[in-house]
Amino acid sequence: MNDVPSPPHAGAGPGFATALRYWLKLGLIGFGGPAGQIAIMQQDLVERLKWVRAADFQHALNFCMMLPGPEAQQLATYLGWRLHGLKGGIAAGTLFVLPGAVILLGLSWIAAAHGDATWVSRIFTGLKPVVVAVIFAALWRLGRKGLTSKPAIAVAVAAFLSVAWLGLPFPLLVVVAALAGAAAGRAGHGAWFVGGMHGAATPELIRAGAISWRWPTSVAFSYVLLIASLTGLLWWNFGGAFFAPLIWLFTKAAFVTFGGAYAVLPYVADAAVNDLRWLSADQMIDGLALAETTPGPLILVLQYVGFFAGWNDALAQAALGLSPAALGCIAAAVATIATFLPSTCLILMGAPMIGRLGAVPALAAALGAISAAVVGVIANLGLFFAESVLVTSGGVDPWRVGLAVGALALLVRVKLPIHAVIGICALAGLLGIV
Repeated sequence: MNDVPSPPHAGAGPGFATALRYWLKLGLIGFGGPAGQIAIMQQDLVERLKWVRAADFQHALNFCMMLPGPEAQQLATYLGWRLHGLKGGIAAGTLFVLPGAVILLGLSWIAAAHGDATWVSRIFTGLKPVVVAVIFAALWRLGRKGLTSKPAIAVAVAAFLSVAWLGLPFPLLVVVAALAGAAAGRAGHGAWFVGGMHGAATPELIRAGAISWRWPTSVAFSYVLLIASLTGLLWWNFGGAFFAPLIWLFTKAAFVTFGGAYAVLPYVADAAVNDLRWLSADQMIDGLALAETTPGPLILVLQYVGFFAGWNDALAQAALGLSPAALGCIAAAVATIATFLPSTCLILMGAPMIGRLGAVPALAAALGAISAAVVGVIANLGLFFAESVLVTSGGVDPWRVGLAVGALALLVRVKLPIHAVIGICALAGLLGIV
């Protein structure tokens, strides 16, 4: 591309090979969700290695949290760009996701091929209650952070009622919340939805924002070209009856993933389970549990959905001449690309202009209102999963309720790492306690 802007510290940090080893290590140890992953990057890159200044790290984090997509992966992409430009951003964003994607692909195959085995079934029985606990722990964390005013609470309640009672789609809620927030920001009431940026942009960041719009236009064009090429390649080789809805669903989901995977899961689950019938509700819950056990962003659960879309579609397998495992792996790869390519392109488009965009009141208020709406959507997701997991044919299962409450206490009060809580619940299921 022409007119590629240079990052503020291009050439001043570690060598590219050293950075690659770090990004791969981060992808392998990135358990604990976005909070844990961001904490690791701050401790390593700001405090220990001193590759990035604290103020620049915080300002970039604030910007990433306002964008759709997994904020930890976008932050890694941005920091990779700061250190080594375009190749650094692409490498950091890819290696952040790749290890978890490979591990989850193996777990997806085990769930599909051996899910009926007694020991596997018992493990999943133990994992289901912890999924409920993790969602309500995320709801508690996001609610305390995002619902700091009465208008923000009103937006969250309206979003909950719109999803639970009216069945409105999540993308529509995003648009309505954004418009409401932008209007409040232009009227001088942006503090209703966002308390302001933490950590002022440094002069270098602000100067880096003074570039032409040719760079983001080039990135946007490249994204469209890549998606069009992928769609065309799959259509040419396999036909579009199976892959077109796969790419369309996960691309839409990627652009409305505000507030993390929990916010977009009801939208994807409704489409994949009820409309497209790619997998069952129980398999969807199992996928979320497996995604919690792997490093990388939780939004990798969409890769699991893609795998099961291919594994369960006997008609597509017959038409394409592929085995369930082969079509599942191809569909998982397509889902992963469609999910993460938009977030990578968005951060690369905005990276050179973070110092400028973060100072737009209407934009900050719009994205803050979306964050408030996300709390209501996650509340609906929590109730949906709680009903599916904790209520059986015999009524409310006290053992599952007890395991979910205990897991929630370990996460919120004891602050035990998520993967440790998952291990405890999986063992409880294997031993037949639930």
